[in-house]
Amino acid sequence: MGGSAPGRDGHLPVETTSFVDRRGELAEGRELLAGARLVTLTGPGGVGKTRLAGRIASRVARAFPDGVRFVHLSGLRDPELVPLAVADALGLHDHSARPALDTLVERLQDRRLLLVVDNCEHLLTACAALAGALLHGTTGVRILATSRHRLGLTEEHLMDVRPLPVPDPEGDLSAADGYPALALFADRAAAVVPGFRLTAANRSSVARLCRRLDGLPLAIELAAVRMRVLDVDQLLARLDDRYRLLTAGSPTAAPRHQTLRAAVAWSHELCEEAEQRVWARLSVLPAGFDLETAEAVCGGVEAGVGADTDADGDADAGEGSPPLQPYDVLDAVAGLVDKSVLCRETGPDGGARYRLLDTLREYGLERLREQPGEEHATRTRLRDWMQHRAATCERDWFGPGQPGIVTRLRADQDTLRAALDFSLTTPGEALAGLRLAGTLWFHWHACGAPREGRYWLDRALASNPEPTPERARALWVSGLLAGCPEDLTRGRYRAGQARDLAHRLGDAAEAAHADYVIGVIRLFSDDLEGALAHFRAGVDRGRVPGQHLSLVGLDRVELACALGFLGRADEAIAVCEETRGLCAAHGEQWVLSYVERMLALAHTVKGDWERAERHGREALRLKLAVHDVVGMGLTLDLLARIAAERGSPDRAARDRATADRGARDRVTADRVAHERGGPPPGRRGDRHGDQAPQVPLAARGYAPSTTVSHSFT
Repeated sequence: MGGSAPGRDGHLPVETTSFVDRRGELAEGRELLAGARLVTLTGPGGVGKTRLAGRIASRVARAFPDGVRFVHLSGLRDPELVPLAVADALGLHDHSARPALDTLVERLQDRRLLLVVDNCEHLLTACAALAGALLHGTTGVRILATSRHRLGLTEEHLMDVRPLPVPDPEGDLSAADGYPALALFADRAAAVVPGFRLTAANRSSVARLCRRLDGLPLAIELAAVRMRVLDVDQLLARLDDRYRLLTAGSPTAAPRHQTLRAAVAWSHELCEEAEQRVWARLSVLPAGFDLETAEAVCGGVEAGVGADTDADGDADAGEGSPPLQPYDVLDAVAGLVDKSVLCRETGPDGGARYRLLDTLREYGLERLREQPGEEHATRTRLRDWMQHRAATCERDWFGPGQPGIVTRLRADQDTLRAALDFSLTTPGEALAGLRLAGTLWFHWHACGAPREGRYWLDRALASNPEPTPERARALWVSGLLAGCPEDLTRGRYRAGQARDLAHRLGDAAEAAHADYVIGVIRLFSDDLEGALAHFRAGVDRGRVPGQHLSLVGLDRVELACALGFLGRADEAIAVCEETRGLCAAHGEQWVLSYVERMLALAHTVKGDWERAERHGREALRLKLAVHDVVGMGLTLDLLARIAAERGSPDRAARDRATADRGARDRVTADRVAHERGGPPPGRRGDRHGDQAPQVPLAARGYAPSTTVSHSFT
């Protein structure tokens, strides 16, 4: 980093600025060096590998009687000169005709020293040969290397140097002084603005700035230099053009460290052509991604790359580069991980995922935009891949893979957003956005994202007024996600529109889906007899071609719900048991969680608290598996009521009719209160469900939202 003077005489760099605490990395480095003879610090440009290597080396220096020597390779381009550079750092001179590496190994055979070889990434073959020869030809030499790419030797132990941690700018910042990223900024800012320090007034802005800079020490240092003329908030306001802004590095630093752009460009120049293309294309991904996504997004021909260039520097039309095949992308991703351009992470399902830091992503986008039409083509591939993934997940939703589907889509949440936004802001792509938003109905409804689903559906419907199957789908999904009692009217209207449009288009499946939503709204608008007849007709009709099995199952669940609310608990239980069989045959859990909750509610109506609790607990277990957050909350509320009733024999012996109606009213009213963010009616002092007479829901103004209707069933 800029805080270390080069020290070209082979000794450790002289630290010219304070070293921000990296106690964990220092301890890990010392431990690795104690047991391994070759340790390589890897990480992106500007993360502080050189500075950390120097500090680790200084901490272990006493263990090496023959000293520690620092070999700087940043200015070296000829791989043949690598052994000579090492010899120069060691003060060894040889004028024989023998290969330089052989002579070096011979001279070091009996030495016990630590060799710090800095910036190996552009001379990997030569550095690997050097390390291999020293490891096999000596017994007391240990090597600490820094590189954006591993050397690839079996004896190599890797230590990943990560950006500095940054606290949540919106969280508790009372202990923010202990975060190295903020401490680094404050230290460097104080060097140009005497007296600058972290205060309660500026901590949040500094934290936000450091987060925007990915916690990269180089970027933070370069930003701090601008404190000569800008304050923290002004820096934040100008970070959208960070490459133009952060150009004031130390003149004594290596040229590539003088600007953030230069640091990133240095990494880019070291990449193979295919790696550069993949880097640029992956820059459209806003967050982590898996290999399948990388392969889909990076496939295809890159416009302009490989075209002939005339004397004026303009590209002539050429055949372009060949398409990137999956194995090309795999090799490029592996190379970018090795070069520390991509961070490899463990995904929530235990699989490998990858991520570009924001700084590297923005650089990649710049390169992508240099090729006419490339960004649009790449974003289209991304959107099409997200549509494919969403359709596959929808197809498999009524089956044993539901927890995995939930995990996958939650991990891809930001990428789904990017695909939707591209479709709805790019001319000619709006219908694809409508299709994607509708395909994700189960994600919006089942996985705790109804509000976001409504947002995307409203945008997509406004952009697609034409009568299409995609619009029919989006209309009933929008009705299903109606978010508050006041929204039920719009939900009912949209579901009706969806059914009418589906009939006009001859789409029986979408008409059946819309029918389901219409029935749910009738049920929770207190039209119990009408809802009972509606769902009875749907269940008797049976599944129509193309109807999603989840909605087939939920038709039955809602039928049981209407029966239970009407006091016909035994009939409700019979319907639930039949539906349980359908779910079990497919290994399904989400609809089954509603079946179990309806059974709990039915047994509550019967006053069978033990069975009610058993079914409630099973419902909760299943909802946990699919991350049905709202359903979990409502099930816990039901279990709490069951526990309270089990401990109150007098309540359990109340009149059965009052209990039937009271159970329904309490659960439904609590649900409405939950949606509104307030306490349940019975806790507001109206004594609902205990001593007060039962009044129909509609008369009291409680109209439950369809968003979580099944959480009540």
